[in-house]
Amino acid sequence: MADETNVEGVVAAVEATGGEQREGQGRGRGNRGGGNRGGGDRDRGGNRGGRRDDRRGRGNNDEDGGEELIEKLVHINRVSKTVKGGKRFGFAALVVVGDGKGRVGFGHGKAREVPEAITKATASAKKTMVRVPLKEGRTLHHDGKGRFGAGKVNVRSAPAGTGIIAGGPMRAVFESLGVHDVVTKSVGSSNPYNMIRATFDALTDQTSPKSVAQRRGKKVADLLGRGGATVVEAEAEAAAIVE
Repeated sequence: MADETNVEGVVAAVEATGGEQREGQGRGRGNRGGGNRGGGDRDRGGNRGGRRDDRRGRGNNDEDGGEELIEKLVHINRVSKTVKGGKRFGFAALVVVGDGKGRVGFGHGKAREVPEAITKATASAKKTMVRVPLKEGRTLHHDGKGRFGAGKVNVRSAPAGTGIIAGGPMRAVFESLGVHDVVTKSVGSSNPYNMIRATFDALTDQTSPKSVAQRRGKKVADLLGRGGATVVEAEAEAAAIVE
């Protein structure tokens, strides 16, 4: 997981490299007599980019509605696009957003600068948030498996006090989701994009006894009593289920 120190280091290094490249490109255009036109294009593009950022910021505040969200920066990748004059460098960010109460989403964005890429990824994550039922508000209701491409993950519910046994991108998902006790294992690809999508594949398959009972037209106590529990124990456990 990328932290703020690494992000600042990457930004400083890339700005220094980008400045040298822009100076070299400016000298080349000056020899051809087109330096002024190039500078004007950059100024106009920068102004348009600033206006887009302002509109995006206001939209996010309206969508949040004052709700506090947990944002986790999972991965930053430097990307390049080959054009006629050379290469254009940019950044791709992967962000996980959650409310810590059973809702979580992920998104990715690309931009020429790191902060703008993170802003795009965060906005995309907020639009794709899903709700996951939690047992007692701390763990999953049952075990599950998820897969995306070459990435495979196994998630298991755990008793109180276990903690989040997960690493890398999966830990960011469960921390943002609000899970306190879970055991996970990643098998296969360690690509953060595949791991995140495989984790969400496992989470979207989670169901609660309440939803199953509603779907089957039964009471929650009837489903819990089929496991050998007495009627009193099943009713007590059913009453304790929040979701």
